[in-house]
Amino acid sequence: MEEFSFGLSLKELERRTSKECLIEKKMLSENSKEYQNLQEGDKEALLHLVKAAYVIEKVNKILDNRRNLPFEKWLDAKIKENSKEAELTKILYDAQKGICAIDCESNKISLASGIKELPQKGLYPSDLSIEEFHNILISMLKNGKIDSVRKILNQRSVVERFRDELIAYDYVDYFKNEFKEAADELILASKCSTNQDFNEFLRLQAVALTSPDPMLDANCDKKWATLQDTPLEFTITRENYADEMTETVIENPELKDLLDKCDITPVSKDFLGGRVGIVNKEGTSALLKIKDYLPLLASKMPFADKYEQNINPDSDTKQTMVDVDLVMVAGDVGAFRGGITLAENLPNNDKMSIKIGGGRRNVYHRQIRVSDPEKLQKRLNAILDEAQHKYYLDEADHWFTIGHENAHSLGPNKGTEALGKYTSIIEENKADMGSLAFVDLLTEKGYYTEEDRLKVIVTFVADNFLKSKPTMAQAHRVRSVMQNYFLFKEGAYNLTEDNKIHVNIDKVVPAARKMLEQIIEVQMSGDFSKGEEYVKTNFVWTDEMEIIAQKLREINKTLNGRVISPLADKLLFENV
Repeated sequence: MEEFSFGLSLKELERRTSKECLIEKKMLSENSKEYQNLQEGDKEALLHLVKAAYVIEKVNKILDNRRNLPFEKWLDAKIKENSKEAELTKILYDAQKGICAIDCESNKISLASGIKELPQKGLYPSDLSIEEFHNILISMLKNGKIDSVRKILNQRSVVERFRDELIAYDYVDYFKNEFKEAADELILASKCSTNQDFNEFLRLQAVALTSPDPMLDANCDKKWATLQDTPLEFTITRENYADEMTETVIENPELKDLLDKCDITPVSKDFLGGRVGIVNKEGTSALLKIKDYLPLLASKMPFADKYEQNINPDSDTKQTMVDVDLVMVAGDVGAFRGGITLAENLPNNDKMSIKIGGGRRNVYHRQIRVSDPEKLQKRLNAILDEAQHKYYLDEADHWFTIGHENAHSLGPNKGTEALGKYTSIIEENKADMGSLAFVDLLTEKGYYTEEDRLKVIVTFVADNFLKSKPTMAQAHRVRSVMQNYFLFKEGAYNLTEDNKIHVNIDKVVPAARKMLEQIIEVQMSGDFSKGEEYVKTNFVWTDEMEIIAQKLREINKTLNGRVISPLADKLLFENV
């Protein structure tokens, strides 16, 4: 067994796992009415879906860091020896689902001494530098190995050394045993679930896990994106925000020129998550109210006549959406690293199903968005002008998130991969500004009331402030800084004499619209240098942001978070 050393002292582990510093998000329990009201066949199906999700989590730990599983084995052995450090380290490891992560104050932490997060994560050899990576690809292209390089630079391959070159293995081949195990569980679930559409999707997903054919994933994704009236939710999430290696190739002029000549578009590699839940019909009905407005929003996007977008104003809206009570979130979607996702709009633009005309689906996470009212009030008291407290509503953050997720389907749906490491930052920036830019239009059309409008605007601005300046690897947080900087320049907010945020409400939406226009221009350009200039121009941590950040750090000591999944644990461990 490989030996490790603890990366954090016992004192630091005790601090980070204390109630003050470690928040919890609790998923459904066995006694929840959502579970109890399921038909017996769906209850049985949940067991198999949970098992499949845990397999996907194991795979993602390897994609994240090839030392994760050996470290986990070492920790378990130390726990059996009654090591307190191991017990506390395991809590954090299970929470962030890996050795390395960034905490809620943007500090990089490693649970194992001497192990640092690599730009290649577990996707490439750990000793492969960026410079060597580029040189090998240049040599391979010059030697005519175009197809091999194409496989190396796609979103679904693990890369190994092969003599003086690199070789890519499709996920399905590399994780053959694990994927077969997950597929078997999905087939079992499809035999007892009560919904035939859902069962068809499960069978398609099982097939896609056992053959390295992107078209099988596309067929599965197309079916998944049509699911609207099913009792259960299951998704293998595939997003590529964390791969910092693949995206570097377009920054090498010689390599970029060769790739262009060979018609190779590099796409960052997917990390995998597993989501299992029960669809909440009441919450889903509320979500669907926005669907009728999506064609109008698509037509009102900046420069809408100059690109193709997922929502076509002249055809059926290929967008389903569900509100889900979560049983578990595993792997990438369940890793608490500085935060955890509230919702997802999938498949992303790089997926084959989108390219062949498939739709997208939004899934919203009910248990993740539950907040502590007392902590929220302390936050408001510390940072928001008291006169505007009446406009702050926690539920308005959910309303805004609905706009954010649907805005992912608006704007250019191809070519943005050329923005390299800035692709995800700019896309998240677009989704936020798209949600905010249309608040007035949706109020005019009756989707929001005037009071709703005020609450969405003030709640967004107040919630957009962070506890610390993020790293460039944190796409979701970098965009928050960019937005704060832009809104401040446009006069959309200012600080009062006692250093609290005052939102200049009528300036917010025009500022968002202006920023959205700049975003779309950058995405349309497909120009890395323009993307870089745009991000660097707006990623400015101002004195105002630091003043608010200091206040937030004083009242909120949270450093880490974790997901508690009582129903999933019971289903899994009682049936081992």
